[in-house]
Amino acid sequence: MSQNAPQKCGLVAVIGAPNAGKSTLVNQLVGQKVAITSAKAQTTRARMLGIALHDEVQMILVDTPGIFAPKRRLDRAMVSAAWEGAVEADAVLLIVDPVKQRRHELIPLLENLKGRPERKYLVLNKVDVSKKEPLLALAQELTEMADFAEVFFISALTGDGVPELKAHLAALMPEGVWHYPEDQVSDASERLLATEVTREQLYRQLHEELPYDSAVRPESYQTRPDGSVEIHQQIVIARDSQKGIVLGKGGSKLKAIGEAARAELAEILGVKVHLFLHVKVDEKWSESREIFEEIGLDWVK
Repeated sequence: MSQNAPQKCGLVAVIGAPNAGKSTLVNQLVGQKVAITSAKAQTTRARMLGIALHDEVQMILVDTPGIFAPKRRLDRAMVSAAWEGAVEADAVLLIVDPVKQRRHELIPLLENLKGRPERKYLVLNKVDVSKKEPLLALAQELTEMADFAEVFFISALTGDGVPELKAHLAALMPEGVWHYPEDQVSDASERLLATEVTREQLYRQLHEELPYDSAVRPESYQTRPDGSVEIHQQIVIARDSQKGIVLGKGGSKLKAIGEAARAELAEILGVKVHLFLHVKVDEKWSESREIFEEIGLDWVK
């Protein structure tokens, strides 16, 4: 960072239909993993922030949940969190997957964006697997539906086009002191981050077997005298029939989930991690205010 240049700091909201690649892009912009990614839609629940630096500029990235038609209280809380993340942002990025466009979710998003005062950018993801002509046609069509200031073509997975997008966003940010220390990459507490990492493994290893209605609750998080971290978490599922799926034969699946989460946490935290998981059935967990607050969501009636 230059000694003479004034500091700049601003807010960038990242929105899009579920599974468009928002979390992957946030991780690319930050330069390390701060948001969980999963092939399962709607994995991002809380307003997880990533903090990206570019020379003298600090960009606070609000990685909003995928916006979709809400049916349950949990869904409503996630959609509410998503739109809150876009309020008064210095830039709003609409991430679109041109391969699986999910138009039933994309069109309402464009309608909502149309009248918003924030500066809006269209980011077409997955250029590494898309043909050029359909991409350009899609860019033109979507730009006519909402007044995007510019269109960026990127691959969040490979990083193609991301440095140009990052530099452009940095140039938009207003002068102002940084909100976070230089070495901080997320506002998520280590306790919350640990539950997100476990939840990602839960989705990754169980794929379609486990429905979306599961949560990981933090029970305790403490540093041992030797500097290692001891973490106890509870995996909450809605039905008794799901317990065997999570546990696996002789507890093998739960052990594999725990081992993968522990290895990743040790890498992120830079210390040895002792992770203890257990499974609890609670049919009404998605109606619990306490669980909502634990996983970083506001209680929405």
